[in-house]
Amino acid sequence: MSVKLAAIQFEPTMFEKERNIEKLYHLIEEAAENGAKLITTPEMATTGYCWYDREEVEPFVEPIPGPTTESFYELAKRYDCYMVIGMPEVDVTTNLYYNSAVLIGPQGIVGVHRKTHLYISEPKWAASGDLGHQVFDTPIGRIALLICMDLHFIETARLVALKGADVICHISNWLAERTPAPYWINRAYENHCYLIESNRWGYERTVQFSGGSCIINPDGSIQSVVDLGDGIAYGTMEVEDARSKTIGEDTIFEDRKPHLYSALLTDPYLWNPLDFFGLYGQKPLPPGKKSKIAVAQIQVTEDKERNLSKIADEVKIASQEGAELIVFPECSLSGYVNQENAETIPGESTNQLVTLSKKYHIYIVSGLVEKEGNLLYNTAILTGPEGFIGKYRKIHLNHHDKMWATSGEQWITFDLPIGRVGLLMGYDAFLPESVRILTLLGCDLIACPSAIKVPITLAHSGTHVKQNYPIPTSADPYHWHLYRVRAGENNVYLAFSNSYDMEAGFVGKSGIFGPDTFHFPRDESMIMDEEGITYLQIDTTNEVSGYPTNVVRRKDLVMMRQPHDYKDLIQVSEVKSIIK
Repeated sequence: MSVKLAAIQFEPTMFEKERNIEKLYHLIEEAAENGAKLITTPEMATTGYCWYDREEVEPFVEPIPGPTTESFYELAKRYDCYMVIGMPEVDVTTNLYYNSAVLIGPQGIVGVHRKTHLYISEPKWAASGDLGHQVFDTPIGRIALLICMDLHFIETARLVALKGADVICHISNWLAERTPAPYWINRAYENHCYLIESNRWGYERTVQFSGGSCIINPDGSIQSVVDLGDGIAYGTMEVEDARSKTIGEDTIFEDRKPHLYSALLTDPYLWNPLDFFGLYGQKPLPPGKKSKIAVAQIQVTEDKERNLSKIADEVKIASQEGAELIVFPECSLSGYVNQENAETIPGESTNQLVTLSKKYHIYIVSGLVEKEGNLLYNTAILTGPEGFIGKYRKIHLNHHDKMWATSGEQWITFDLPIGRVGLLMGYDAFLPESVRILTLLGCDLIACPSAIKVPITLAHSGTHVKQNYPIPTSADPYHWHLYRVRAGENNVYLAFSNSYDMEAGFVGKSGIFGPDTFHFPRDESMIMDEEGITYLQIDTTNEVSGYPTNVVRRKDLVMMRQPHDYKDLIQVSEVKSIIK
């Protein structure tokens, strides 16, 4: 089934609610006349956004259903379409105000979403949403609603995707970056669903909004976009495509491991993490330091001796440049498909890496095919000047791994002088739960040896929306990078080392990404389409204080999670029904 979609971009004017509703009415009617069956409007589109407090917004709130929804219902009925309206809602039973999105169809109100993760100013007037994260089954598909900040959190989009959403209607007042935003793309890509983005544009009470309303495909590509000004982005949803739940040849929902995700329901950053990690004297966070780390992007072969020689050369160079840790690609010792090179850990290859670590006084993260009894594992290993430190067996296996490897069953972290380090491998990070769990375990840095063949970056042609320096607005060939978003949404450093071999299909695009996506210029370094090493100075220190002064220790974004709403993330019953 094909469904025509429309994302409306609009600049409301504060204190002019009737004017805003009239203009929205005409834009929605235009989209409906052009055949759109699902139409979205921006967050708080009926009133404007930057309200000082409850008293100021009070004249403009209304219940749902109410006069505004009744007005738009007339349109939905006349054109046999569905629409999402962003508006401030009052609950008449409690007199609480909410930042809400209402889905209206030909039969009336289908459902309401109240924003669950509020942005900076909204708690001055709005309560956190209390309706959870719902999916509404309609004749045109399964529709989910999220509002702006909700989408910063991997949990919200994942919850609705697990409940079967074909499309996420994300209405927002997004600001302070070039759009379509990488977060928007990540949520569509990692959940293999459509995302309709209605963002506002313009300037309101010192705030510059970014526009960029768009239709995003399940593979992350952009169907259409409105850059600047009022307008409508049109696209088409192929419902069956949204229900396939694959990235390349990998079945991303079948590959989840909910029995290992219980940490998602915990909330360590609700408390002072310097106290939380180390309570009762157990596993306190290491002091941290300023360190230079490195990622090597190399071609991995099936010749173990050649691989080791290449690793030795790169370790020597990195050490001479002052790096204290270097990360190599997945299976960089054994080769990615050569099971004959499998060996035990510790073993010959591990011992050779230990020798390199001691010689150059550097930590090395590499990988190989591990053999234990009759089982094989895709394993990452960590060595250092003190010797063999530990290993991580890949938990989420891609389609190639499944041909030979057994899945690991344990999350691993290590306390090093540079900070708390977690290990993942390539495809693990396609499952957003993985990075989140290591974050909740207190990691400062996640090292991710990888062998990725599918696209993980997208370009941007530039925007006409003016932003304050140094927010970039120009063209960028790597505007979206999946692993950059993983770092920012978890407030961690992420060292992503990918194999580079275009003939074999390995896409490279390695990098070290900083813990704050919205810090410009970005705290990151990348190496894209060549072999070599890239470096970054990371900082896991903390000023003398009883509370973290460093974002990687404080984890501002992680602290705002609402885990009491996330229980469905560890359920297994929903998934089988939605991927049939």
